[in-house]
Amino acid sequence: MTLKTLALAMGLAATSGAAWAEPVKVGMITTLSGGGAGLGIDVRDGFLLALKQSGNTDVELVIEDDQQKPDVAVQLADKMIQSEKVDVLTGIIWSNLAMAVVPGAVAQGKFYLSPNAGPSALAGKGCNPNYFNVAWQNDNLHEAAGAYANSAGLKNSFILAPNYPAGQDALTGYKRQYKGELAGELYTKLGQTDYAAEIAQIRASGADSVFFFLPGGMGISFLKQYADSGVDLPVVGPAFSFDQGILQAVGSAALGVKNTSQWSKDLDNPANADFVETFVVEYGRLPSLYASQGFDTANLLLSALEKAEVTDADAFRAALKEADFASTRGDFRFNTNNHPIQDIYVREVIKEGEVFTNRIIATALEDHGDAYAAECKM
Repeated sequence: MTLKTLALAMGLAATSGAAWAEPVKVGMITTLSGGGAGLGIDVRDGFLLALKQSGNTDVELVIEDDQQKPDVAVQLADKMIQSEKVDVLTGIIWSNLAMAVVPGAVAQGKFYLSPNAGPSALAGKGCNPNYFNVAWQNDNLHEAAGAYANSAGLKNSFILAPNYPAGQDALTGYKRQYKGELAGELYTKLGQTDYAAEIAQIRASGADSVFFFLPGGMGISFLKQYADSGVDLPVVGPAFSFDQGILQAVGSAALGVKNTSQWSKDLDNPANADFVETFVVEYGRLPSLYASQGFDTANLLLSALEKAEVTDADAFRAALKEADFASTRGDFRFNTNNHPIQDIYVREVIKEGEVFTNRIIATALEDHGDAYAAECKM
């Protein structure tokens, strides 16, 4: 599937005055099937919307489904680099897949723009001048959740996450900011759907709160089972566990839950208001955190291409670093390790009409970078 074909179907008009002379080929490897498909679909749709709005038909987008499998992602990346001759790679949702793909891609001189996964190993000693994360470093939203837990007076949290790089970063991030005690700490199986044993441990732990990071279908399963269990402890989590797609599946069990995010549909800036409105028109649903990240990633790419050709690696890299685009999250800039510095908010799950969604109630961390930038030598 290429964007050129899609562009003709959409009736896009080519722009003039852009810096790039030859078509730019972008390889998007993302999750489009299985339990994590909703995340990849949203990243893809946000990216496509930004390209459509730009009117540009000179970016050729090749999209492939990684099936949430590292070996498949590696095979796709090899094909895109060797056979498709892509200039830029993007799209990966899961940190274990990012760790399998990104180091090899940038070692071959390709640019990688992450619309989601932000493992600590790529933010610190494993950073690379050609790797830019347009979402967050994995720890960030969990750090904000820990900061919120402190302000809410929570003193004995039970914490759990899947046992893969992003899950490990999640609990590390929460503990970095959280000042209370831990009633328990668990790593669950990636893709797990039955949480009866974990909920029993929470019930018996003496905890005063629960923090969990379980994205996609894992979060839906846990929240439904937690609500049915009768355990009545406040829940705190990152946006990944309470995002737009998850909330519709969970329903009223999520009402009132506090979660942390660098983006929300009610962020008051013109770029975000336009994004939310046009996404609803284009796709018939509210955008998610992942959709906003896909949208911002495409706009970062387009902003760099207006200033430099991708074949001039130094100039293109400098143009990416400038981040000269209107982000849906408002203020946005890259840290020394090419990861974001940005505000992170506390959101509350509410119901608007028949739709479950989030609203911002506070700012958890301002102008927040990540803990690994000092280890990045570039």
